[in-house]
Amino acid sequence: MPNILAGLNPITRIALMILLATPLLLSVDWVSAAISLAITLALAPLCGMPWPRLLRSSWFLFIIAPLSGISMLLYGAPGGEVYFQWWLMVVSDNSIELAVAIMLRVLAVALPMVVLSRDIDPTRLGDSLAQVLHLPARFVIGAVAGVRMVTLFKDDWAFMSMARRARGLSDQGRIRHTMTMSFGLLVLALRRGGKLATAMEARGFGRTPPGGGARTWARPSRLHRRDLVALCVGIVLTAIPIVVAVLSGSWRFFGL
Repeated sequence: MPNILAGLNPITRIALMILLATPLLLSVDWVSAAISLAITLALAPLCGMPWPRLLRSSWFLFIIAPLSGISMLLYGAPGGEVYFQWWLMVVSDNSIELAVAIMLRVLAVALPMVVLSRDIDPTRLGDSLAQVLHLPARFVIGAVAGVRMVTLFKDDWAFMSMARRARGLSDQGRIRHTMTMSFGLLVLALRRGGKLATAMEARGFGRTPPGGGARTWARPSRLHRRDLVALCVGIVLTAIPIVVAVLSGSWRFFGL
């Protein structure tokens, strides 16, 4: 499976996320969102994320987007012809356009994040934060440990489900089951976090190197030519929806 993101520095991926999302957060038109979403869907298979896998990884977005659109449809600023009105709810031409724009924008902002963050290695991310951005070592080590703990949540949920099923505690309502499992997962995460913090402190992660020198890193992390090329391509892909929206006269700054 092709993956044009392979070999990119994690910092480059984070920069691409910011680059692609920021302009979309400044407007509420549907043209730029639709074009950006089309670009994401077209490039996702080339980034190692085929459409079926993208759908499985982002199914919750297809629930959040319609909910956001419905609220904008009913309570958006009225304008043009009014089709329905009751108390505070007004459905008009402007609210319909805003609802479509918001739904497309939620997907256009979130789907690139799913594609770009799919296989970022926490260790490489920590090396990049420390060596490329020169962030404090304590922050970097804590961030890497936290990200690694997050990746264990899925396995913890599965093991807890099997344990409850073996004890005969799974025959209950879905809502109650979800709340009970979530609370158990929270307790497990807090206990694991405390143990991890104690272990890291015992191994010297919280201390400065002897003599006050700089901390050393086992793996070098540098930006290469492919990272620069990826950023240039990201700038072009970000500019295309904006230029088309401005030329078509549909660009609307957020809040206007």
